[in-house]
Amino acid sequence: MIDLIFPDGGKRQYDDGVTGREVAASIAPSLAKRAALIKLNGELYDVDRPLSAGGHFEILTRDARESLETLRHDASHIMAEAVQELFPGTQVTIGPSIEDGFYYDFARTEPFSLDDLAKIEAKMKEIVDRDEAISREVWKRDEAIAHFKSIGEAYKAEIIEGIPAGEDVSVYRQGNWKDLCRGPHFPSTKFVGKAFKLTKLAGAYWRGDHRNAMLQRIYGTAWASEADLEAYIHRIEEAEKRDHRKIGKAMDLFHLQEEAKGMIFWHPKGWTLYRTVEAYMRRRLDADGYVEVKAPQIMDRVLWEKSGHWEKFGKNMFTCETEEGEVLAVKPMNCPGHVQIFNHGQKSYRDLPLRMAEFGACHRYEPSGALHGIFRVRAFTQDDAHIFCREDQIEDESTKFVRLLESVYRDCGLELHAVKLALRPELRFGTDEVWDIAEQKLERAAKNAGIAEVELLPGEGAFYGPKLEFHLRDAIGRTWQCGTLQLDYVLPERLDAEYVAEDGSKQRPVMLHRAICGSMERFLGVMIENYAGAFPLWLAPVQVTVATITSDADDFALHAAAALRTKGLRVETDLRNEKINLKVREHSLAKVPVIAVVGRREAEEGKVALRRLGSDGQQILDLSAAANLLAMQATPPDAARQAGDVESSSSGAVGAMEAG
Repeated sequence: MIDLIFPDGGKRQYDDGVTGREVAASIAPSLAKRAALIKLNGELYDVDRPLSAGGHFEILTRDARESLETLRHDASHIMAEAVQELFPGTQVTIGPSIEDGFYYDFARTEPFSLDDLAKIEAKMKEIVDRDEAISREVWKRDEAIAHFKSIGEAYKAEIIEGIPAGEDVSVYRQGNWKDLCRGPHFPSTKFVGKAFKLTKLAGAYWRGDHRNAMLQRIYGTAWASEADLEAYIHRIEEAEKRDHRKIGKAMDLFHLQEEAKGMIFWHPKGWTLYRTVEAYMRRRLDADGYVEVKAPQIMDRVLWEKSGHWEKFGKNMFTCETEEGEVLAVKPMNCPGHVQIFNHGQKSYRDLPLRMAEFGACHRYEPSGALHGIFRVRAFTQDDAHIFCREDQIEDESTKFVRLLESVYRDCGLELHAVKLALRPELRFGTDEVWDIAEQKLERAAKNAGIAEVELLPGEGAFYGPKLEFHLRDAIGRTWQCGTLQLDYVLPERLDAEYVAEDGSKQRPVMLHRAICGSMERFLGVMIENYAGAFPLWLAPVQVTVATITSDADDFALHAAAALRTKGLRVETDLRNEKINLKVREHSLAKVPVIAVVGRREAEEGKVALRRLGSDGQQILDLSAAANLLAMQATPPDAARQAGDVESSSSGAVGAMEAG
């Protein structure tokens, strides 16, 4: 007998070998019909899989959040069956579920066309309507190899040949179609539903090796409901409109080119945006007690070997050798350099915490195929900082950092969506005891910082310590991982960092590696797409364009632009002999937040007509009033808060004097 514990805490006994469907039927016949998967001790299984052990048990319907990955995996199998029915002789290889969808790689001499996708979709819906039963079978390894070779599935046979001799394999039968698969799967094809769409074609080398045959990959997306599918399609359409590469070109922010792969050529407007965000971040760091440093760009291999980065990142580092035989590496990260600065001169426990920041330019070799706009590059700058602290300061410093990060994201129009804790990877330095302490402290620090839920990511930590990943959400609901907080006992040990404790003993500091933007380039890409280029006034590369209606107003337009600039605004003028509607349209397309229109009347009266991006109306103001208003509205949020605090303090002081 086995004991099953249900989500409500109830416990029941069942015979060994009972299936999830039978358990569901014992609760209610209707539940047995709706059961799509079971979860036993955190693992998902088919509903008809015999149970050999008890534990925490849950029955999942197709609409459960945890069922979505299986739904997509089933959709990939249905697609593969549809392809082989429509195009006999096509071989299937692998077809996993992925984020938001699935894909399958096919071996076929003739290329698929976009028109074929509609035919495949129609056949998939037909297979769903057939309600084909999906069942798991266990085969002997050699029997499976012989079978797939006999039906011309050479790729499947090769996959099975990679399984150790003597091991059995699981094969899922879907009607008359079958595939090698670990599962789990739904009971039948009808559970998948029809909220799916095939999205694109691509090429993919077999096993990702360019020396192997090129396969054809078909991507698709699948959801639990038509409403979810439509929302996803809308999100993708919005994402395409917001593509930072298109907006970067349209707004003349930056460009990339083959002669400097993964390196960004910032144009004046783009660099203005960059410097605006950098200046904002510097002010936030200054206010939070950080000191800024600058470490060398290139350092000797010996240092990277001592830190452990050479072993972990050596293949991704740009190196050179001098005539004297030195092997130098361009830094892929900033931490070893910061430890060298910490080590210069004796440090006391009174000096801690020491918050050391650097906008450090880093270089990492990324394969050209992995590069993506300014999101994935070879040269980037990190808003990096390392907090050297005592053990008893870890939680306070972590809390302080999380509050700073949340505030920065709010100021930038972004929302902290989720926090994940990446745990020890297979390749790591430090003892298990040290990792136990680090993981526990970082999880506790996250909770003390007010983070209600922390998702665990086994095996995804840095080689020197666990890390908290901060995932933000943008205007159309996408999530991005930018910020990190990493707890490190290893690097101070390897690089011999120490401080003098209160009792006079030498102790190792703990290092907190932390970033808010992460890569400045990637963060700016996220910002560009979040705002679709229509930045708030404080961020906009060009905040105001003064545009003339007639040439009679040229002199006043230049005067107005100068007056606005004296208020710290970023201003351009448009004195072209063109109609004002054309000028307004062009500058609106360039995402200029404010167009100050001046004609003969405005010049005579010393006024400007302000037109806001996205609005058809206009506001006519005296030039001085307009300059003051726009300057106030263009104040960065941190400066606006500070001004508000000063104003409140001043008001309080005046009130006190009056009361006295």
